[in-house]
Parts: sequence; structure tokens; C-alpha cells
Amino acid sequence: MAICRTLALSAAAGCFLLSGVAVAAGITVHDARNRDVTISDPARIVSIGGAITEILYALGFEDRLAGVDSTSFYPPAALRDKPSVGYMRQLSAEGVLGLNPSLVLAVQGSGPKETMDVLEAAKVPLVLVPETFSEAGLIDKIKLVGHAMGADKRAECLTAAVAGDLAQLRELRAKVTKPVRVMFVMSLLNGRAMAAGKNTAANEIIALAGGVNAIDGYDGYKIINDEAIVAAKPDVVLSIQRGKDSVEAEAVYVHPAFALTPVAANKTFISMEGLYLLGFGPRTAAAARDLSVKLYPALAPQAEEFKPAALTADCRQ
Repeated sequence: MAICRTLALSAAAGCFLLSGVAVAAGITVHDARNRDVTISDPARIVSIGGAITEILYALGFEDRLAGVDSTSFYPPAALRDKPSVGYMRQLSAEGVLGLNPSLVLAVQGSGPKETMDVLEAAKVPLVLVPETFSEAGLIDKIKLVGHAMGADKRAECLTAAVAGDLAQLRELRAKVTKPVRVMFVMSLLNGRAMAAGKNTAANEIIALAGGVNAIDGYDGYKIINDEAIVAAKPDVVLSIQRGKDSVEAEAVYVHPAFALTPVAANKTFISMEGLYLLGFGPRTAAAARDLSVKLYPALAPQAEEFKPAALTADCRQ
């Protein structure tokens, strides 16, 4: 029998299982604010954060999505079929609440603060999903979203697939004998590089792929000077595809500081789709596998044997 979590005041309310989804008087979720949020009706969801949207689709809840944010690139149907509330860090309370949601699932770091304060004060349950860039953090994210939807069984299915993919990734990574130094460059404006340090999605995906972050002296993303670039001695520059704002390979190669590093000498520049690379959703192990092959072409034969289960798992019921 399915176990339904209800509020003490609603202990007498009934509960049952419908297609793998627990329907009850209330489901309690402990979120990134260290608060318990009670969800009574997850029928109309606004999803803020591409990974959250991806998880909801993987669990079969696309029909409940009233809206998504502009980082919800995958699956493509999300932005094509659902109303957008804009960029996750530039939200308006009116845009979110205007969709009449019964639940808002927002990744930690969504904003601005004023908007989040208004959403928190509204009667609509707001769950802030922790953004922890690690294997455990990814698994916990899926479990939390699944629990918020009353779909723990579906979440177990997806986390099992993701855990299996991460295990395969560890086996692939173990074959790396000489890790390369990778610098993730978010932007290169007016000759100034913004690079990722520790405690970032970029730092973790580099590690998952078997590389070493060339920047280890700070947390987050910061503008660094030419001396720091040369001192970091990156073997590879990694970036993401951002349309007209994308970092271009040639701009890196001719940069006076990068020109003094192995990056320019070996023409080693990699650019990948942003949500896939940094989203820390169900496809993360696949993204790390693809990055690993770009960093270490000799691993290609072994990587071909790695078929990420999360890409094909049926966890929708």
C-alpha cells in the first residue's frame, strides 16, 4: 500500500494511489530554505529551473505544467508548448502568479529576492529545490521533485537509472591516467575572462568527466586577469553555447594570455549546450561522458559501451 504523508490536522483524510501518484490531503517537503512546505494540490505547476522541468517531464508530469522559465530548454516541447515566465533570475511575481499555479517549484538561486519574497507570501506553496552540484545533490533533487508530486515510486525509478549512469561514469573516469587542466570560461568580454572556480556546476562537471579545474583559488564565477590565466596553465578551455554571447574559439586562441598557454598551442576549445552541461538534471552523466570523450579522445571506444539509462528509462507511471 502506498504511504501518504499528511498533515496532522488532516490525519483523517483518505489517501490512494493513482498511476503511481499519491493523492492525499497534504504532502510535506523540506526545501532549500530549511522549511517544511505542505502541498495539497500539485495540479498546476510553474517550474523555474531547466533541471526541474526536465525531471518533471521524465516523471510524466508535463500535463500539469502551467508554465516554465526560459532555461527550460529540454525537452524542446517545454518552451514550445508552455507559457514562459522569463529568466529564472529575473522573474516577476505577476508573471508567475498570473498563471494561477497551485505549486511553484523553483531552483535555489531563483530571483530576484523581491519577487521570491512576494511568491513566498502568496498562498501558493513555493518549494525551493536545493542546487547542490554533486552526485548526491543530483539524486536528492530528483527525489525532492518526485516527492513534491506525490510520486516517490517514479522518482525511485529515475534515481536508480541516474545512479547506474553515474556508476558507469566512474568506471570510465577511472581509465584517465593523466587528467587535463580545464578552465571553464563563461564569458570573454573586452578581453576579460569570467572563469569558474570551486563550488560551481562547471567545477563539478569537469571533475565528473575526469578533468581538473585549472582555477582552484576561489568559489563561484569571477573575472580574472591575464596573469591568472597564464599562471593557471589550462590545457583546455570549456564554455557553453549562448547564442550571440557565446565564447568563440578563435577569440580564445588570439587572446594575449591564452596565447601563452597550451590552449592556443593545441587549439583545445570545447563548447557544449548549457543546460546539458551544467543543468545537473537526469542527463548529467551523459553530458559528463560526452565531455570526457572530448577531453580524452582515446576513451571513445569505452564510452560507446556506456549507454545512459536515464535517457531511455520509463519512469512515467
